[in-house]
Parts: sequence; C-alpha cells; structure tokens
Amino acid sequence: MASFPMITASRVRFWYRIHKWTSLVCTAFLLMECLTGLPLIFGDEIFDSTHPNREVRPANLPPTAPYARLDDMIQASYHLYPGQKILSVGFDDDEPRVFLTMSPHVPPAPKSNEAHNLIFDAHTGKLLEDKQKQARQTEKFDLMGFIGRTHFSLFLNLPGRLFLATMALTFLVALISGVLVYGPFMRRLDFGTVRVGRTRRLKWFDLHNLLGIVVMTWACVVGATGVMNDIEGPLFDLWRAQALPPLLKPYRGKPMPSHLASVDAAVKTTKKALPGMEITSIGFPNPKTTSRHYVIWTRGDTEVTRHLFTPALIDAETGQLVSSKGLPWYLRVLEVSRPLHFGDYGGIPLKIIWAFFDVTLIAVLLSGLYLWLSRRKTPVEDELDRLVKQEQLIGVDQRTAAGLTP
Repeated sequence: MASFPMITASRVRFWYRIHKWTSLVCTAFLLMECLTGLPLIFGDEIFDSTHPNREVRPANLPPTAPYARLDDMIQASYHLYPGQKILSVGFDDDEPRVFLTMSPHVPPAPKSNEAHNLIFDAHTGKLLEDKQKQARQTEKFDLMGFIGRTHFSLFLNLPGRLFLATMALTFLVALISGVLVYGPFMRRLDFGTVRVGRTRRLKWFDLHNLLGIVVMTWACVVGATGVMNDIEGPLFDLWRAQALPPLLKPYRGKPMPSHLASVDAAVKTTKKALPGMEITSIGFPNPKTTSRHYVIWTRGDTEVTRHLFTPALIDAETGQLVSSKGLPWYLRVLEVSRPLHFGDYGGIPLKIIWAFFDVTLIAVLLSGLYLWLSRRKTPVEDELDRLVKQEQLIGVDQRTAAGLTP
C-alpha cells in the first residue's frame, strides 16, 4: 500500500552537516572562480575592445578565395629564423589567418619564452605579424592572462588544476546535500517566498534557498564541466598512453626525420580520410608526442560538431596516413565541457545568461557565508529538529486523511 514519504531528524542532521562543511571548504575558492570566470566569459570581446589596432588585418577577399600554400609560409618562416624548428601550424577561427609557432629547440626549454608566433594571411601567404619582434618592443602586463591562469590553475599548473577539480567536486556535493536538507521544508511554502517581516537572518535564509534553487541546474553544469576541464591533462595522457604505443611501435628507436614531407599534401590526405571535417591545427614532430609524425587535428563543420575533434596521424617523412580514429568517450565529454563551461555555444545572448547565473551564484555564496557567520542562540540542528517534527505531524495528518492509518 502506498505511503507518504517521511523524513527523520537524524537523516536531516546528516545531510545538513555534509552541506555545511562541504560549503565551507569550497566557498573561498568558488568565490575566486566566479569572480575570475566572469570576465573570462567575455574574454574574446574584452580582447577585441582592448586591442583594436594591434593586429594587422588580412586582405579583404571573399571567404571562397583559395588559400595560399602552407609549404611556402613554412619556407618563409625558416628564412626569417634559420636554424629554428616549427612546432605547430594553427588556423584562426574568425579570420583567414595562419599561425606558425617556432622555437630554437624541440620541445622548447622548460619555463622559457623560446616559442614565438608568426602570423600569415591565409589567402595571400603574406606575413602579417612577427610576435617575437613585438614582444621585444613592448612588455606589458597581461591582465586577462593573469585572470586566466588564476582561474584555471592558481599558477600551480597540474597540482593547481587537480586541487580546483577537488573543490568543484566538493561544490557539487554541497549543492546536492543542500537540496536534500531544505527541499522537504520548502514544499510548505510557495515558490519564491521570502519572509521579509521576520528576522533579518530568516530573510537571508529564504533568499539563500531561493537563489540556490534558481541557479541549481546551471551550477551543477558548470561545476561538472569545471571538473572535466581541470583533469584535461591526465585524460589526454591516458589516451596517449593507450592509443599511441601500438601506432608508434614500428617507429621505435628511429630519429626525427631530417626531411619533412609536404604539409599541404598531408592536409590533403587528411581531408580525404576525414571528409566533412575542417583542419584546426597541425602538430609537427616532437619527442613529447611523436617524433615521426604530423598530428593534424580536425573538427566538424557545423555548429553542433564544431567542438568535436578528431586527430589524424601522418607519417612526417612519407606523408602517408597512419591513423584517423576518433577520440574515446571521455575525451568527447571533455570536448563538450570546454565551451559549455563558459557559455560559448550561443554567442553573446548565452554569455549574458551565463554571466547572470555567475553573479547569482556569488550572491548564494555570500548569503551562505553570512548565515554561517551570524551567530544565533538556537543551534541550526535544533531548528532542523523542530522543522522535522512539524513535517512529521503534517505527514501523519496526510495519511489519516487518505485513510492510510488505522
């Protein structure tokens, strides 16, 4: 026979303690993440507004105009910096520009600024900017870079990212336990009720609950995607450890090739193997990944698939395709998490919504901190016991009215 759900004081006390301590543990770091994440939501717009004349624009040609040869841009880069090596070739998402990253050593020396970019017009092949010369001319404090490094790793690289992932998991536990504690009692009140005629603490308590429920789903999404983004490095290391050894076994012990095959031919081979995909970047032979191959990253050409990437492995000496398999499921989840974390799926409207929820979450954190710091004569646990007894009495009345008690 059906019965009305009952809650017990011990269960509520347990979840309240979980909610209290997990919230206290992560609040300071979560506030930091919210404050630094707010400008990062509009990172592209902020960069464009603060650097209106910094970049040399490419030629004004129709998007259908043919691209210049990548091999010619590579030769021009070697001519400018003889003796240096190319690390990668990248393509701008917004403009027809090609980025060539060079360094005297492969890989670059740790904690050095050896790597630098050359930017070419994708249509004409003309050099637009030499970032190394610009860096020598002007050394300015990069505020957005400082905010980004704080948000992503606390300037601690992998240990910092893993620590923030732990804080994000703690935050998810605080969210779920908060719903389990306060949800049963909120059904006795109309949604959005704020008892302004009572004590100030009660008013803040109601606001904390209301804002928490409003932001609940968004906070769970951002918290979960934050965890995925923070463990990006270990996830890719796991994939490389699983996928690359069988592919690289035939090349074991061989040195880096002295002559590299045509990059344009490698791109053509990749497009043939992965039709409907567009090239995003080309990694050159590197002992940290593979010293014998181009790693060409591609993505879908629609709004739905543009965040889903597939790598192709090309023999850098012969130009032959070695592999073009898709990524495993956990990296697919990571790819979806990246843009969703900052609301990059829907342009400015979605970014504004993300910013609104970010500010709302800050209000939830501050109100929770106020409730913790404001002392009261009656402990919260005793107040929860009183509410549980009220809820149990209501449950008895409901069962009696339904004819479920003798």
